[in-house]
Amino acid sequence: MGELNFATAWEVIADTRGDRLALHCGGVSRTWAEFEGRAARLAGALSSAGVDAGSNVALALYNGNEYMEAEFAAFKLRAAPCNVNYRYVEAELTYLVDNSQAKAVFFDDALTERFSAVHGDLPGVHLWVHVGEGECPDWARRYEDLIAESEPAPRIERDSEDLWILYTGGTTGNPKGVMWPHGNLMELTRRSLAPLGIDLPTTVGEYMATLDALDALTTPPRQLAASPLMHGTAGIGALFTMFQGGAVVSLTSRSLDAAELWSVVEDQQCTLVSIVGDVFCAPMVDALDDATAAGKPVDLSSVRSVSSSGVMWSQPIKDRLLTHARAVGSAMICNDALGASEGVGFAGKESSGDGDTETATFTLGPNAAVFKDDGTRVEPGSGETGLLAVTGSIPIGYFGDPVKSAETFREIEGRRWSVPGDFARIDADGTLVLLGRGSVSINTGGEKVFPEEVEEALKLLAGVTDANVVGVPDPKWGSAVTAVVELVEGADLSDQDMVDGLRSHLSGYKLPKNIIRVDRVYRAPNGKADYKWATATAKEALGIE
Repeated sequence: MGELNFATAWEVIADTRGDRLALHCGGVSRTWAEFEGRAARLAGALSSAGVDAGSNVALALYNGNEYMEAEFAAFKLRAAPCNVNYRYVEAELTYLVDNSQAKAVFFDDALTERFSAVHGDLPGVHLWVHVGEGECPDWARRYEDLIAESEPAPRIERDSEDLWILYTGGTTGNPKGVMWPHGNLMELTRRSLAPLGIDLPTTVGEYMATLDALDALTTPPRQLAASPLMHGTAGIGALFTMFQGGAVVSLTSRSLDAAELWSVVEDQQCTLVSIVGDVFCAPMVDALDDATAAGKPVDLSSVRSVSSSGVMWSQPIKDRLLTHARAVGSAMICNDALGASEGVGFAGKESSGDGDTETATFTLGPNAAVFKDDGTRVEPGSGETGLLAVTGSIPIGYFGDPVKSAETFREIEGRRWSVPGDFARIDADGTLVLLGRGSVSINTGGEKVFPEEVEEALKLLAGVTDANVVGVPDPKWGSAVTAVVELVEGADLSDQDMVDGLRSHLSGYKLPKNIIRVDRVYRAPNGKADYKWATATAKEALGIE
C-alpha cells in the first residue's frame, strides 16, 4: 500500500472534499474539513503528551463524533487506537488499559467514577481525556479544551503497516488485542470496489483517482452505526465507509432506541445500517410495525443494506424487515457476515427476501475453508465438522501475546490462516452451517453440543424472545445442557412445551435438561452472549456451587 494509510487517505478527502459530511450525532454535524481540523488538534495534544509512532491510545467511549475524531488523531501520529468496552468495571478497565500499554485514554463522562478509582494504578497513561458534559476530574483534560488550546500536529509520512487494534469481547476469557495493519484492512475494501470496476489504490495519487471514480458512479455512503463503534461490525465498517469518502452517523441513546434509529435514517438519508443480529433487528422491525400501523411508514428508500455480524440474525426477523422495505419500494438487502475480531470474510449471506434468509447458513468466503484437526479440509457433504479459517488479509496477531497468536494464526497448507475457534460443517450443496465457538461448547454424555445451535432453535419458538445456553455440572451427564430463557411478556409456555418444540430441530442429546426463566437475557453492548453471566445465573437458580 506504499505510504497510504487511513490518516493519509482521510486527509486527502478533507483537502479535496472538505465541505462534505463526515460525521453526525445528535444534531451535531462535522464536515470533512472540520473532522480533519479537530483531529489534527487532538493529535497535537497527544503528541505533546508523548504519544508517537507505535504508541497505543485507548478509547473508552460510546458512539459519537468524538470516537472517530479520537481515532483519526491517533492515526495521524501513527499510533494505534484500541477499543474499550464501556460496560467494564474497574478491574476490567485496569486490565485492558494496562494490557494495551496505552499512553493516552479517552473516556466518557459516565466512566469518570470508575476511572477515578483506578487511574492511579496506571502510571503508563500520560494523558487522560474526559469526553462529555459532566465535571472533568483534576487528573484529566477536557476534550473540547484540548481541541481549543492545542496546535494542529504537522502532517507526516506514514506506513500501511501502522496498526488499528481491536480488542475481543472477553466473554470467555481476558480480552485480547487483535492487531490489524492499515494495509490489510484497506485490502478488504477491494470487494466493494471491484463490482464498480475500480481497482484498489496503492498510492495517494491512485487514491485521489479512486475518489473521483466513486463520485462519478455512486453517492457517498452514509453509515448509521447502530451497534457500538467499539465492536468490529460497526468499527471496521466505519473505516471502510470513511475510506470511500462517506460519513458515519451515530445515535445519542446509550441503549438501542429503534424509533430514534429510524428517525435518524430518514433525516440523514443513511445508506447502510450496522447492527448485530436479532438483539438489534427485532426491536427495529417492531418499530416499523408500529409506524406502519399508525399510518406513518418509515421512509426506507435511502437504505441500500442492513449489515450484521457476530451473532445470530434469524430468518423470521430478516423476513419482517425486508417485507417493510418492499412495501415502500426499497431495494434494501440484508448482509449477514460471518466474521470475528480475528478475521473478515469467513462466510456471508446476502438476502433479498426471496426465500433466501435461512438462519445460520452461509456461503463460504473465497479465502475461507473448514479444516479438521489434522489440517485436511472438510469435504462438502461429508457430515464432518471442523474449524472455520480464513486467509489473505488477516491480522498479524494478538498484542503482546505470542502464545495465543500462534494458537489462532496458524500455518496450514503453506499459508497463514486465522482460526478463531468456530466449528462448522459444509453441506453437499456447498452451504456452510455454523455450529458455534468451541471454547463454549458443552460436553454432555460424551457428545459435543454447540450453544448457538440450541439458542437458534429456541428463538424460533413462538413466545421466546432470547436465550443463552450453557453447560452446568451434572453427576450423570458431566455437563447438563441448560437454557436461560427470556419469554415474550404474557407467553404461556411450559418447559415441556419448549423442549417438545425443539425436537423437530435438534437431536435428543442437544435438548435442554434445565430451563431457567429470566426477565431479561443479559448481553454485551455488541449483542454477543455473555456466557459467564448465563452460567452464574443457571448455577444460582439450580443451587449449584
